[in-house]
Amino acid sequence: MRVVLAEDLFLLRDGLVRMLEAFDFEIAAAVETGPELDRALREHQPDVAVVDVRLPPTHTDEGLQCALRARAERPGLPVLVLSQHVEQLYARELLADGAGGVGYLLKDRVFDAEQFVDAVRRVAAGGTAMDPQVIQQLLARRSGEDRPLARLTPREREVLEQMAQGRSNAAIAAMLTVTERAITKHTANIFAKLGLEVSDDDNRRVLAVLAFLDRER
Repeated sequence: MRVVLAEDLFLLRDGLVRMLEAFDFEIAAAVETGPELDRALREHQPDVAVVDVRLPPTHTDEGLQCALRARAERPGLPVLVLSQHVEQLYARELLADGAGGVGYLLKDRVFDAEQFVDAVRRVAAGGTAMDPQVIQQLLARRSGEDRPLARLTPREREVLEQMAQGRSNAAIAAMLTVTERAITKHTANIFAKLGLEVSDDDNRRVLAVLAFLDRER
């Protein structure tokens, strides 16, 4: 699997290259600026891009904007964005086209190699990998002002958090140590209470849930 990596801090960039190579990824390019990222994405046509949000020369959201431009030119290009802090706007922009193959993680997550590599693979496969802190902030913000969300039971909220991170019913059942049948029931209840269409497609479920949580903000 070919990766284009963009990170302006040399030590972190070098560490990510070594980590990904250790898990049999091929690093097509490892760059440090927005213009370099634009060129690398066009030239190498990677299977997935791992991109720091803030890159030179602007040091604002240069990396994110490069990724969005690349996805506009090549719809569905898998992109995993890394950020120092939780910014819900980044998640919204990434999810806006509804195409899937996107992820948004805090940089702290890269120190857990297996978790990080799983996120890269999930995104490359067309799935979604959203940082738990992003999901928790969305839930916290919406629960006080949105009656349907407030109707969820504590267990349904747990399931919703896991669902919004991109996990399947089987994975949620294993994590919460309950049966998959129980998770299927909770999922059906969640969709009914939120007024969403039931779907077994993991990525569409995530997009639907996040779209509901983030609407009318």
